[in-house]
Amino acid sequence: MLQGKSALITGSLGGIGFEIAAALARKGCNVLINGFGDDALIQNQLQLLRDTGAQAHYHGADISKPEDIDAMVLEAERLYGQIDILVNNAVTRHDAAIENLSPEKWAYALAVNLSAPYHFMHRLVPGMKTRNWGRIINLASIYGVEGTANRSDYVATKHGLVGLTKVVALECAEYHITCNALCPAAVHTPHLKKLITQRAQDAGVSEEALTADFLKARQPSKRFVQPSKVGALAAFLCSDDAGDITGTPIPIDGGWQARA
Repeated sequence: MLQGKSALITGSLGGIGFEIAAALARKGCNVLINGFGDDALIQNQLQLLRDTGAQAHYHGADISKPEDIDAMVLEAERLYGQIDILVNNAVTRHDAAIENLSPEKWAYALAVNLSAPYHFMHRLVPGMKTRNWGRIINLASIYGVEGTANRSDYVATKHGLVGLTKVVALECAEYHITCNALCPAAVHTPHLKKLITQRAQDAGVSEEALTADFLKARQPSKRFVQPSKVGALAAFLCSDDAGDITGTPIPIDGGWQARA
């Protein structure tokens, strides 16, 4: 159980981020969620989290901006006194060959996917060391350990996040602070649902047929990873039982990497 612990989770109004927040809240952890969305969505998600009995709050930081990150950390500390668990989940991506990826989009991906995790860890690790306990989970991707075409910003930043995870894990190993990178493959998220719908329309085929082809070429399980299972793994990594798992890119990929 995580009673008395508090977590900050970026990009957590839906998808994997929200499932992690929900899994932590069910363990008794207070959660500060974040992301872009309208007030109705925010209030609905907060109520779902509060229904577990945990405290839940929202901060609308634009984490591409260091000053917004500072404000979010200060608010978290005001609300909960301290942050014990950090989940860097927020992400941006652009599908384009490198010659078509603008410098502005490249810079934005670096800011959200890699610099923001640095800033949050830079701010929160000292307190974790002082308290001699902490958990950091960085959401990488299968593309944090593999490559694919037309995703230069995503692949580069996720590889960088895996490397940053290893460094922070080594620096914190003596302080009962773990730092791990989750590497999901095809997860049934709103982003992927939208992608498949668009590709099915473009190809003039059913979503069911395109989904089957999509998974067959990638995941031997032939099924999507469910966000709730990523949330459950994250919650386990925050437990004392997982105290010796650190510095590791952990696959959640339905057998994807086993083919290599």
